[in-house]
Amino acid sequence: MPGLAHDMSDGWETRRRRGPGHDWCIVRLGAKGTITRVEVDTSFFRGNYPESCMLEGGDGTEWRELLPMSKLQAHTKHIFTDGLTDLGPVTNVRFNIYPDGGVSRLRLFGRIA
Repeated sequence: MPGLAHDMSDGWETRRRRGPGHDWCIVRLGAKGTITRVEVDTSFFRGNYPESCMLEGGDGTEWRELLPMSKLQAHTKHIFTDGLTDLGPVTNVRFNIYPDGGVSRLRLFGRIA
């Protein structure tokens, strides 16, 4: 969604996990492109934010690591530029959160291919 989150209902929150595994979602990009900056915003998620996240890029069937496993904090806008793998142009990203929790915004910036 555009703009800043107004409260927790403006974000994405997964169910609590009682067993092994993690939650994820696939996002299709508006255009094929190279990602140069990632923002993961946990605003308003203070006690129920994900412990960490990881991003993969690809074409929807084959995935390669874009952002390695990265620690997250409560109620914080995390900006990642260093450490991103240059995958070249991708059409989709898979956003993995470990093990579960809430994220206000995921924003991807880059260049259209």
